[in-house]
Amino acid sequence: MYLLLSDHTITLPVQYADVISIDLSRCTIAGCIGCFSCWVKTPGKCIIRDDATRIYPLIAKSSYIMYISRIRYGTYDIPVKKMLERSIPIQQPFIHLVDRETHHVQRQPIRKQAVILGYGATDPEEEKVFRSLVDRNAKNMNFRSWKTIIAAKEDIPSIVQQELQRWNRSC
Repeated sequence: MYLLLSDHTITLPVQYADVISIDLSRCTIAGCIGCFSCWVKTPGKCIIRDDATRIYPLIAKSSYIMYISRIRYGTYDIPVKKMLERSIPIQQPFIHLVDRETHHVQRQPIRKQAVILGYGATDPEEEKVFRSLVDRNAKNMNFRSWKTIIAAKEDIPSIVQQELQRWNRSC
């Protein structure tokens, strides 16, 4: 499954009808409250009933995923950050070692190919912090491979199309 999660609307050409594209800024996604119910009381399911509960299962099932976010202070902007935090139910509370680091065990360990596309960084230091964050997240999310791209917002449509073409060729 191909999944594109963005902080704004991305219009895809018809040839990418098999890509699920979600504009997270149009979704109702509450912040994680850190209750850990998704691990203890309702394993694999968040107790907050909003749009995140239909999105994180798609994240779990995807083989190819693309996150598109404005870079704010070296991290993801609010819509993408909220969704990443609310994706905790796809992980188990158990820990295992990955490259001599502790990381959570995935519930549905589909190794993903990922592209993280950031835009709007204000300086090279902010880009460096963002790249470092993406690398840390990629290990915790059990990505098979990942690529971080930092671009201007106006270049996003062409970059998305290039990456989707690359995914189609790798299948």
